[in-house]
Amino acid sequence: MSVPAFSDIAKPANDLLNKDFYHLSATTFEFKDTAPNGVAFKVTGKSSHEKATSAAIEGKYTDKPSGKTPRPKSPRRPGIRRDGSLPVVSVSRILGSAAGWPLEFAATIQPGYAQLLTRYTRTGLTLTQTWNTANALDTKLEVNDTLAKGLKLEGLFNFLPATAGKGAKFNLFFKQPGFHGRAFFDLLKGPVANVDAVVGHEGFLAGASAGYDVNKAAVTAYSAAVGYAAPQYSAAVTATDNLSVFAASYYHKVNSQVEAGAKATWNSKTGNAVGLEVASKYRIDPVSFAKVKINDRGIAALAYNVLLREGVTLGLGGSFDTQKLDQATHKLGASFTFEG
Repeated sequence: MSVPAFSDIAKPANDLLNKDFYHLSATTFEFKDTAPNGVAFKVTGKSSHEKATSAAIEGKYTDKPSGKTPRPKSPRRPGIRRDGSLPVVSVSRILGSAAGWPLEFAATIQPGYAQLLTRYTRTGLTLTQTWNTANALDTKLEVNDTLAKGLKLEGLFNFLPATAGKGAKFNLFFKQPGFHGRAFFDLLKGPVANVDAVVGHEGFLAGASAGYDVNKAAVTAYSAAVGYAAPQYSAAVTATDNLSVFAASYYHKVNSQVEAGAKATWNSKTGNAVGLEVASKYRIDPVSFAKVKINDRGIAALAYNVLLREGVTLGLGGSFDTQKLDQATHKLGASFTFEG
């Protein structure tokens, strides 16, 4: 099995306990589709129990590496035709094609830059752009397995037009057999760096993370975790928030239909009370499943997911306070997912 990232050491149990419970929002809507030119679109909308609504639209394009670098057929200046005129670029060509962005597109932007841009897009660049109802514009650039096998570079840029607020982050991921390391750099705040690493051998995992503030020249946060992962089960113990919050989790895939998991959490800063959650998932048939979980406070959650038809999924969920069944503390939610 591959070595997970530090935040994913307890992922099987955390996913079972937290994912696919639809009561967290009153209504959730998601639409996914892929255009003929390879751009993947996703539109999401959410209505909370407090009557607040939010939505976002996302576009993602991956220019798969071709393994070839086109070169100019003649030594003339990029972007200038033999007759001295500039090439005309249509909107459809700007969006890209299966072979990558056209050479003429780069030449019209900046003469002399065409060949560099062509080399860059052929390395497997992934561009993701998101715009949400908070009027925030997010852009993410990813390059994977280009400079070295297992190395992924990621740039995240955020802009708020209303306040002219900006954000810039650079992330680095490096994965090899037996090792998974990450580094996150916030370039405009601090700057601050967060690094983590996990080593694994025959299913045993050990990892640590730390945050460093450049201006303060001090370590601001640190965590550690150990675990064991096998195809049918996994267990993990994590110590986060400067080793003050401890959690132990266990996940077991009983068979092809039944999964079970539990998690115990203790915050050494707040007292001796230990929080406990248990959950189970049952696959009813190939197109539907049900989940249930309950915690030490008596809060029970139920969920049901079904594929109504190809590309249409319905999720229903509810949360109930078993100690206050006569009070209006319960929550219900629904999720609709459409895939083109």
